[in-house]
Amino acid sequence: MASTASEIIAFMVSVSGWVLVSSTLPTDYWRVSTIDGTVITTATYWANLWKTCVTDSTGVSNCKDFPSMLALDGYIQACRGLMIAAVSLGFFGSIFALFGMKCTKVGGSDKAKAKIACLAGIVFILSGLCSMTGCSLYANKITTEFFDPLYVEQKYELGAALFIGWAGASLCIIGGVIFCFSISDNNKTPRMGYAYNGATSVMSSRTKYHGGEDFKTTNPSKQFDKNAYV
Repeated sequence: MASTASEIIAFMVSVSGWVLVSSTLPTDYWRVSTIDGTVITTATYWANLWKTCVTDSTGVSNCKDFPSMLALDGYIQACRGLMIAAVSLGFFGSIFALFGMKCTKVGGSDKAKAKIACLAGIVFILSGLCSMTGCSLYANKITTEFFDPLYVEQKYELGAALFIGWAGASLCIIGGVIFCFSISDNNKTPRMGYAYNGATSVMSSRTKYHGGEDFKTTNPSKQFDKNAYV
């Protein structure tokens, strides 16, 4: 029961992290910058992995998609690849987890299901590491430009999508670790039950065998007792 409960908790935590990581790709605010007037905010600049936009004080947004993938900066291409890899690994990790959990009817024996659950944990950990690396790489670029006194272009701050990505990556890693540790519980339970049942069956067979010998040896003595010839 303990291993089943831990697998269910790991599955919920890992899938929640994967959903958060997936939601960061279409999220707008990866980096954000505002220009404040005397009374209200006059303009808000924000960008993500696919486009850069500006929103004026009336709420009207003007966006511009990145013109060419090959002309992009290297860190944006790397973040795109890492985040897409994280989403893909999380999807396959969810499939493996469904086959490896003890509460499901598919996946084979308990030993095979334990191996599949451990594989799901490793995939979730890789998904979390990819997301963590992608968000950290993007954040490092923002902070480097912000604190550089020689950088004269528009400076940005960390957006909400980065914090969502970090939270989702942490959940994926935690859930994957729980899945990996659940294999030890799954391996211990069948072995203990088999040893106990085997010992019981051997003792019962020995008792029956010795009882049969006693019955056979005592019967001839009763038939050939000396009182039978009197």
